[in-house]
Amino acid sequence: MRSRATRVVIGLVMALVALFTYFTNTQENPVTGEKQHISMTPEQEVQLGLESVPQMAREFGGLYPDEKVQQSVKRVGEKIVNATSVKTSPYKFDFHVLADDKIVNAFAVPGGQIFITAALLDKLKSEDQLAGVLGHEITHVVGRHSAEQIAQQQLTQGLAGAAAVATEDPNSPGRSSAIAAYVANLIGLKYGRDDEIESDQLGVRWMIESGYKPEAMIEVMEILKAAGGPNRPSEFMSSHPDPDNRIERIKEAIAKYKGK
Repeated sequence: MRSRATRVVIGLVMALVALFTYFTNTQENPVTGEKQHISMTPEQEVQLGLESVPQMAREFGGLYPDEKVQQSVKRVGEKIVNATSVKTSPYKFDFHVLADDKIVNAFAVPGGQIFITAALLDKLKSEDQLAGVLGHEITHVVGRHSAEQIAQQQLTQGLAGAAAVATEDPNSPGRSSAIAAYVANLIGLKYGRDDEIESDQLGVRWMIESGYKPEAMIEVMEILKAAGGPNRPSEFMSSHPDPDNRIERIKEAIAKYKGK
């Protein structure tokens, strides 16, 4: 009994430390005005992003070899950055086409490094659609979504560790850790969905402000829906909201920002 009580006390202390660290690291986002729990500085995000570029390229078959294609994507991305309040952010944006012609994807890493695969680029039919993809990813950067995710992972890992210590059953080692990790992953999924919705909506804003047709964002959703095929995972268990649901939110954003 004494051993069990000791484990519970240690677990509670670990949980309190994790919670205190998370909630005391609060910063206001200069672009969105949102208060966020983030432990990294913008400078650290930029450095992390720059260091990740070579590894990201290797994971997707390297950079696409056609320099004209690379420059055309950079031109669209830079147009969005320079025409909007994104240019006031502390991030250093750069845009890369990855050589992978099978995986349909685009993503951003902290600090301004943005990637699109050749497979997705090949499916886009207009510069407006490309602007929709890049505007979405730009928002992930200025929204500091990766930095938030890192802080959330640190919190959930701390809580999972605390739960494992407090509830470990000597007769079934590892079971409580697995359960705690599963709960932590479910918590993380909610933030991912919220980030995607915010990126769609602010992406629409950046498109309008930089002279692109925001309806092209809806076309992008249709492309992603088709690429996913009929066996897409349910929205609840996915880090990305269902494309049909996203389309409705995009329409709302178009009406909102076109009316300004």
